[in-house]
Amino acid sequence: MVEFETASLSATGGREDNEDCCDFRRDGPSGLWVLADGLGGHRGGEIASQLAVASALESFTADSPVSAELLTAHMERAHAALLERQRAEPDLSGMRTTIVMLLASPEAAFWAHSGDSRLYWFRAGKLCAQTRDHSVPQRLADAGEIRPDQIRFHEDRSRLLRSLGARQESGATAGALPGKPESGDAFLLASDGFWEYVTEPEMEEDLAASSDSQKWLARMEARLCQRASSDSDNYSALAIRVQEN
Repeated sequence: MVEFETASLSATGGREDNEDCCDFRRDGPSGLWVLADGLGGHRGGEIASQLAVASALESFTADSPVSAELLTAHMERAHAALLERQRAEPDLSGMRTTIVMLLASPEAAFWAHSGDSRLYWFRAGKLCAQTRDHSVPQRLADAGEIRPDQIRFHEDRSRLLRSLGARQESGATAGALPGKPESGDAFLLASDGFWEYVTEPEMEEDLAASSDSQKWLARMEARLCQRASSDSDNYSALAIRVQEN
């Protein structure tokens, strides 16, 4: 049997307000981890991210087996909460949020995202999979017009193609772990304000040098703080390491 050792961080960076939000809920051996990066200004982004995370976590219990369908239900719950708030408060009709979720148990793990908040999965210390952004630079990279590493600081980095609250469907993309989580696996959920400043090889390097999730996050945050400008974006991350219990 494995368990999921978790650490989290969320900071304003160089901004006055934090429009990121991340949290997780454990219920028995299972867990749901959620991170969102709000858009919209005038507190709309802050409200959107907090509402999306809270709504998804409220729908999580260990009563249902972990499945892709259950993760979709959590995503749609978060999306519906945003649409309902937009209808109730027209001043918030423009609020949006990116989102990324991980739903895992000792038997399986599933993830989904909308926008450019990312999930990375590591096994044996190596990056095995990551989500692909719903953004203009990602589309250019997919078409071979730019290299994937050029996404980070592309001039159209902020042009998203999907986000929660933007249309009637969430537009989320899903993925799954092949087989069961294994001891030594690691997951990283990160907003763009975080992954912009930490490369994938550095994520691997810091993972190898860290004995737990908190130390892993601290090493990556130290890199970020050395590189980020004084007016840099909010940044948030959830780090999860799989261990034998």
